Amino acid sequence: MISTYTAKYTKIPSGYMGQLVEWPEVVTEGSTLEECREMLQDAVREMVAAYRQQSKEIPLGRALLEQILVEV
Repeated sequence: MISTYTAKYTKIPSGYMGQLVEWPEVVTEGSTLEECREMLQDAVREMVAAYRQQSKEIPLGRALLEQILVEV
């Protein structure tokens, strides 16, 4: 089964932090964006396996994101 999730990447001093928008518990870090992306994919596979083992419902993907303008 293939699912689509929305990844959010944040620049941090040691590289990048990646997190799934729809599943915030899936979070990881990497020294480069590519490394972080790969680690995030591994992390979500591990979380899916753990949730299945515990008979927990796996969050659905496909969040809708939009940027909004705010005058400050």
